Amino acid sequence: MRATATKLKGRRGDSVLFDDISFSVGRGEALVVTGPNGAGKSTLLRMLAGLLAADSGSFTLQGDDGADLPVAEFAHYLGHRNAMKRELRVSENLSFWQRFQRPEDGQGLSVDAAIEAVGLSGVAHLPFGYLSAGQQRRIALARLLVARRPLWLLDEPTAALDSRSDRLFADLVHAHLAEGGLAIAATHQPLGLDRVIPLELTGIHRAATGAGEVW
Repeated sequence: MRATATKLKGRRGDSVLFDDISFSVGRGEALVVTGPNGAGKSTLLRMLAGLLAADSGSFTLQGDDGADLPVAEFAHYLGHRNAMKRELRVSENLSFWQRFQRPEDGQGLSVDAAIEAVGLSGVAHLPFGYLSAGQQRRIALARLLVARRPLWLLDEPTAALDSRSDRLFADLVHAHLAEGGLAIAATHQPLGLDRVIPLELTGIHRAATGAGEVW
């Protein structure tokens, strides 16, 4: 499986945020997008997820046989918001996403196992809104586990997490990559990931370089 961006151009209103962005990410690889506020990191992630249209260029996801795959069915998108209902219990929120996003082959962890994987055993019965900001973000990460999808698109995934939870996040991503998954993350801070493909949005637009940096 391979995710490929070709000469992507994105804008906000009349302002061009980035242009000529190209990269390729295969199984077991992670690309990390960095840059200052307003450089277009979130816009790029939303574009890859199919939530925004590119001004020009393309983004494709191909299976091992070379056939094009629908990104909406093979990717998880985790944005700034956690996509959870505050009034519903943690278990109810995750059960919804499990039913909505789990593939036909049923791959993914159980709700209880996903909650345990993010270190929050015992909160399943609580309304999501009762949790702290850091706990809410960890439950949002658990959403990636209840339905297995190969491509993770992560926008500031460690926002509100403490240092211990940062390490937990890195372990989750490493496990995902070890199983043949792909990850593309936008961030302001190091993610604890080994040998990522770096892509910096600075106003001087360039293609991603080879893997080798630690984030």
